[in-house]
Amino acid sequence: MEGPTNEVVSWLKDEEKKLKVVSIVGFGGLGKTTLANEVYHKLKGEFHCGAFVPVSQKPNIPKLLHSLLTQLGCGQSFHDFELNVLLDQLRENLKNKRFFIVIDDLWDVAAWSIIKCAFPEKNLGSRLVVTTRIKTVAESCCFGHHEHILEMKPLSEEDARKLFFDRIFCSGEACPGQLKDVSVEILKKYGGLPLAIISISSLLASGGSDQKERWKHVLNSLGSVSGTNLTLEAMRQILNLSYKNLPHHLKTCFLYLGMFPEDYEIRRYDLVSLWISEGFISKSHEQSLEQTGISYFNELVNRSLIQPVQIGRDGSVLTCKVHDMLLDLILYKSAEENFITVVDNPEAIRGLLQKPRRMLFNLDGATLPGHVSMSKVRSFVMWIGSMTMSIPSLAEFKYLRVFVADFSSSSSYDNRKIDLTGLCKLYQLRHIWIRVCSCRKCQLPTKIRALQMLETFDIDGSYIPMDIFLLPHLLNLHVPFVERLPEGIGKMTTLQRLTKFDTLHNSLDSMKGLGELTNLITLSLVTGFSEDVDMDVLSSSLGKLCNLEFLLILSPRIPEALTLSPPPPNLVTLDMNRSSHVPNWIGELHNLQTLDLVVEKLDRDGVGILAGLPALIDLNLTFDSALEETIAIDGTTFVILKRFEVSSNSMPHLTFQAGAMPKLQTLSLWLNGMGWKQNEKAALTGIEHLVALDRITVRITTGTEPEQKSVESAIRSAINMHRSHAQITVDIKCY
Repeated sequence: MEGPTNEVVSWLKDEEKKLKVVSIVGFGGLGKTTLANEVYHKLKGEFHCGAFVPVSQKPNIPKLLHSLLTQLGCGQSFHDFELNVLLDQLRENLKNKRFFIVIDDLWDVAAWSIIKCAFPEKNLGSRLVVTTRIKTVAESCCFGHHEHILEMKPLSEEDARKLFFDRIFCSGEACPGQLKDVSVEILKKYGGLPLAIISISSLLASGGSDQKERWKHVLNSLGSVSGTNLTLEAMRQILNLSYKNLPHHLKTCFLYLGMFPEDYEIRRYDLVSLWISEGFISKSHEQSLEQTGISYFNELVNRSLIQPVQIGRDGSVLTCKVHDMLLDLILYKSAEENFITVVDNPEAIRGLLQKPRRMLFNLDGATLPGHVSMSKVRSFVMWIGSMTMSIPSLAEFKYLRVFVADFSSSSSYDNRKIDLTGLCKLYQLRHIWIRVCSCRKCQLPTKIRALQMLETFDIDGSYIPMDIFLLPHLLNLHVPFVERLPEGIGKMTTLQRLTKFDTLHNSLDSMKGLGELTNLITLSLVTGFSEDVDMDVLSSSLGKLCNLEFLLILSPRIPEALTLSPPPPNLVTLDMNRSSHVPNWIGELHNLQTLDLVVEKLDRDGVGILAGLPALIDLNLTFDSALEETIAIDGTTFVILKRFEVSSNSMPHLTFQAGAMPKLQTLSLWLNGMGWKQNEKAALTGIEHLVALDRITVRITTGTEPEQKSVESAIRSAINMHRSHAQITVDIKCY
């Protein structure tokens, strides 16, 4: 990436003040998105604002514009606004700003002709990067300035070989002698295409007792594929090898990714829940279904069949995407095996099989023909639904297990409603996930007690049926914001995940009932606390949750009366916003591994409480007020902490004494440079005592450029004190 990255960066960083567009064009799998992402993260800190939005082959332009508004920091929701209103809002928001925006995976000029209307052509030095497979589209985006088109080339033979061997043998050079000849022949098939190399190398890295025979088998399986002119069909053949090598249970899980639209960012939790609802996860005596599902997910990541997007601080993959060429393979195999039926164009309707098994229905205004039976459909999904869509009668879905519908992009000017009351009669339902626009135009069932198999009920912006506590297998409940749960929550003893439980609007009985949910693993409490909220009752209920591992407390201010003593005994992760200081009861969390805490101040007692947590690995401290005192980390404290992040509205003085944090690997600082001067006291001292440190990340926000540079200089001086500073990865950026 280094050469192309530097070339694009040099184009974008010139002195030209007019809006400039740079296009990156090339065949699928060459790394266009990877390159654009690298450039974006390298330069976005030099602009007032930025965004990175995928377009895809069949774009939803209003949703794309809404994503732009969200990333650019517009406060209000524009979900249900008309196209021209969205464009006006974008132009208004950008008119006095120097922006940097990436439009990824553009397929046609018609989409560009709409999208480009959002960008005012001011002389502020704003920049756009567009990626596309089609050269005429690239030329159109650049307004005829062809010198700003980068045509992606395949990897050189040397780089292709290094990538191939590095993924298999963890070295770009090391290859056993008996495999060299066959490796040369395999690499000839790819023409330097990174996606193909990654796919096959991941397959070969999975091993086998006779490597040479295995490699020859892969080579022979590629047949007539030629690296000199790779077509879509040839790429499909290469990627199909990885699919064929999957065990049966992973094939099914992999194909289910076709239920998500192109470029969709998939949450691991949502995907695993859907797999469970479909019955794809095998029971294990040693693991829960969710743990087994996560292991399936991780295996697909390890095989490079899904791309990580958001990575947790513990290294786990939280969200992922599917490369569009792998999605092509998934949909091809799904159609071949009648696994998923995609309805996204009129031709797809005419070619529908009589009894589809899973349906992705994304065609506005469509009506399914009468000969198509819904009786065998197990999953029905709509990600870009609108009020003009004609959903088949729900009474026809006799064996439906999964119902997913997103109506959040519906226009507020459309007065029609969609009747979903029939969901209450689909007795096989396991999973309900619905998102609606703010105008609440979906009619939902008021009673669902008949859904005795239901495991997940996740509806945003609506109400909770009054008889929900009568569902014997409910595992996951997402409570719509500021909604009161029906009385009887204490009967929902099977619940493992309860999100957005509102302490302000729920009754005292519901607060008491919370303590009966002893199978809860995840709980999030939201909104505020008032004098009417009985802190003793809430604290007592939380203390009874013996299996609780994750607790989120999100509030403008957490009262000191919430003592949580004794706290949930097996809590592993606590995310709490916000408290005046570190509560004493946190010191009783002997199993706590991850702590995210927002406080106004951190005194020596607070540091002592945190330092005494015996299992703490990951600590994130945020200070939401000016912090003038020194944060001193004594020696022989935080003995197993590996990651430490500090965010502050001011410049705290952070100092480490000898022996402190002996296993700390990653230190992250989010600091405010405003008012900082070079002669200020050091922002960071004693870093030389962090003997295991291998990565430092610093983000300096606000402040003038000289102030930011002074902070950066002070941080780098502190890092240079470390005896192995040359081996520490340092990433310092100013915004």
